[in-house]
Amino acid sequence: MSLVANVLIVLIALLHLWFLVLEMFLWTRPSGRRAFGLSEEFAEQSRALAANQGLYNGFLAAGLIWGAWLGPAGFAIKVFFLGCVLAAGVFGGLTAARKILWFQALPAAVALLLVLA
Repeated sequence: MSLVANVLIVLIALLHLWFLVLEMFLWTRPSGRRAFGLSEEFAEQSRALAANQGLYNGFLAAGLIWGAWLGPAGFAIKVFFLGCVLAAGVFGGLTAARKILWFQALPAAVALLLVLA
């Protein structure tokens, strides 16, 4: 299960790196606006907030990659960062868009269960 957990952790990290790119670099571009369903005006007004959010997603990705890289020695790091991703996913799913539960919270919950197993 450790290999499966680490593969899933790396996939979640890559997903969060993609969120970083979307939020920091593509937020006001057509592809970024389309991904989040934003008007051009709102995207421009919220650009700085989105970049900040993207930076946090980058920190989550870095922590997940760090934990996976450490292997068994990274157990606590994996649990912490997966817990952060899970909490953010649940909060986002309840306050922003339900689809966040499926794209962020569910993969984190599965990976966390695999790490703890």
